[in-house]
Amino acid sequence: MKKLVYSLFITVFSVSVLAEAHEVKMLNAGKEGMMVFEPAVLTVKKGDTVKFVATDLAHNSSSVEGMIPNGAQAWVGAMSQDIEVTLTQEGVYVYQCTPHNMMAMVGVIKVETNANLADIKSKAESYKKTFLMNQDRLDNYLSEI
Repeated sequence: MKKLVYSLFITVFSVSVLAEAHEVKMLNAGKEGMMVFEPAVLTVKKGDTVKFVATDLAHNSSSVEGMIPNGAQAWVGAMSQDIEVTLTQEGVYVYQCTPHNMMAMVGVIKVETNANLADIKSKAESYKKTFLMNQDRLDNYLSEI
């Protein structure tokens, strides 16, 4: 019994040690223009944490409804506040800055696989209709996955 408990502890501890933390800045201006996340496209491993940093004020990070893997936990960060999200489901996640959605302040995270990419791309067509600027930004990010 001790061996089983010890093995379980080592397994859980090993997984948490192997998980990485990533940082995404929420910016008024960056390498790709106005109202951006940097980096805007990220590839991570299952169990990794992404910290969205409110580098500039008046931004948040929020997963886009229907544009995350099935079974994944949605998130909505508070305005001008950092938020940490641990990604436990494999697949493609699309997120946005809610008040700057019309400027296509969006980002994409791939967790190990892009198995849901076709579904995300089909949903992106109607989602992009909410953009008043940077109409091709999401398509460009998805093409990097």
